[in-house]
Amino acid sequence: MKKLIPTLLVLLFVVLSCDKKQTVNKSSENTERTKWVDSIYNTMTLKERVGQLFMIAAYSNKDQQHTDDLNKIIKEHGIGGLVFFQGGPVRQAKQTNLYQATSKVPLLIAMDAEWGLNMRLDSTARFPYNMTLGAVQDNDLVMKVGEKIGEHCSRLGVHINFAPVVDINTNSKNPIIGVRSFSEDKYNVTEKALAYTEGMQSQNVLACAKHFPGHGDTDKDSHKTLPTVTLSKERIDSVEMYPYKKLFKNNMAGVMVGHLNVPSLEKNDGLPSSLSHEIVTNILKGRLQFKGLIFTDALEMKGVSTFKEPGDVDLAAFKAGNDVLLMGEDVSKGISKIVEAYDNKEVTEERLAHSVKKILASKFDVDLNNFKPIEIENLISDLNDETNDVLNEAVFIDAITALKNDNILPLKKDANEKIAFVGLGDGDSAAFLNALKSHFEVDGFSDLKLPELLIKLKTYDKVILGYHRLNSRLTKKISDEDKLKIEEIAKSNKVVLDVFASQYSLENLDFENIEAAVISYENTDIAQKVSAEIIIGNKDTKGKLSASLNENFIAGTGIEILE
Repeated sequence: MKKLIPTLLVLLFVVLSCDKKQTVNKSSENTERTKWVDSIYNTMTLKERVGQLFMIAAYSNKDQQHTDDLNKIIKEHGIGGLVFFQGGPVRQAKQTNLYQATSKVPLLIAMDAEWGLNMRLDSTARFPYNMTLGAVQDNDLVMKVGEKIGEHCSRLGVHINFAPVVDINTNSKNPIIGVRSFSEDKYNVTEKALAYTEGMQSQNVLACAKHFPGHGDTDKDSHKTLPTVTLSKERIDSVEMYPYKKLFKNNMAGVMVGHLNVPSLEKNDGLPSSLSHEIVTNILKGRLQFKGLIFTDALEMKGVSTFKEPGDVDLAAFKAGNDVLLMGEDVSKGISKIVEAYDNKEVTEERLAHSVKKILASKFDVDLNNFKPIEIENLISDLNDETNDVLNEAVFIDAITALKNDNILPLKKDANEKIAFVGLGDGDSAAFLNALKSHFEVDGFSDLKLPELLIKLKTYDKVILGYHRLNSRLTKKISDEDKLKIEEIAKSNKVVLDVFASQYSLENLDFENIEAAVISYENTDIAQKVSAEIIIGNKDTKGKLSASLNENFIAGTGIEILE
């Protein structure tokens, strides 16, 4: 069989398997760790201790005023860390070095890098979305993705990755989770999350499972409003919390609590889960016995920010049991409110020390007790070596899923047939079409109205329909126009449908007249090239649907083409 990148694949796995850094999970009884934590804590003022609870947003694509403002906040309020968003790696590294030099206590640096640094930064590698990883049958590949992402975070001076998402996406209309979830199946989510976490934490980067107690069965976006989870507490315990229970037994470093209204768990209807003492302290810390860092989701999100005034939200989140307060609307007010509550004996010294010492211990665990500035030289090349593409290719080889094949695939090069390609959707299809053309003659068609297209295709033996979505994260159904084209072409032609988008996009499609259907999940050049290799028989399909697209093609569906 032909291989796209032959020897590098073996080399990558050898290197990744051997080049392990020290894991983040160290014994809580570590004397050196305890001494360092106590030495820092005992020299801090009350305001400085409270400041450690806060992490605020940082951007490396903003102007000097943004940098100056952050430096001022770090100096005046002694915050515990930063969450970086949009920008570039060199700019972020330079800013991180500046902020670390300003801070009295080393800062924890965090990012949302669920599918790699590219989720936020230019000039960096992107790895497959969780829903694509959910289709993979070899969980060792998922571990290697986590490992590679951890390697990149570590190189950039990022200590916490707010990943993996362990929400179980049982609602196909979920507007915010979707392909960020590994699957609709709790066992698959758990297996993938365990593998991803093991890989990432092997690189001394803290993982953070989110969004507790479960954002998968919602149809609202907590950035914009407070979603309600109508599930029973028995269902939440057996399904939504299942991954957390397993992860907690395997050294998960952190958990992020979502902004959700969960009436079955919190009797005060409308109280966000992130502000619920019952959910954060009694359930997460008490019943589930989680000992790691507990983060709120961003406190500026509408799912929580409309509940209380700035400052009051931060205090409520801390009283609920959270350790780290992310991105409040006013850090100064938040610190003042918690200091005032401490002075009024609403917050005890024991409660404050519990969270602050956990934060300092995490800083020790990621070697911030021996902070060294990030090396700028070779940063871009280190983050973009050839092993990224090799790993991406290996994932797509294992993930791409065949749903149907009525003796049409693989297409035979010597069959002397006329083959047409029709590109649909708003995404680029060039890599796919060029890969097909490198094996046999294919005539490409695009931008034709349906009547004209049907006439043109009458003279062809087989038609390959490629649905290419510009934004593979979108889970909305394909357009009525594209749906009609697929179904009408399939009525009068032998059709191979290859979908470079979420399987959810095909929820409303009639497959009856389609001879072969392949889900390639994402519209990347690598996915397109691997899928072309599958269509011509140089590779087989191994993947299984991570989530159902309709009652005929449910989670776990997937067939081999080469039998």
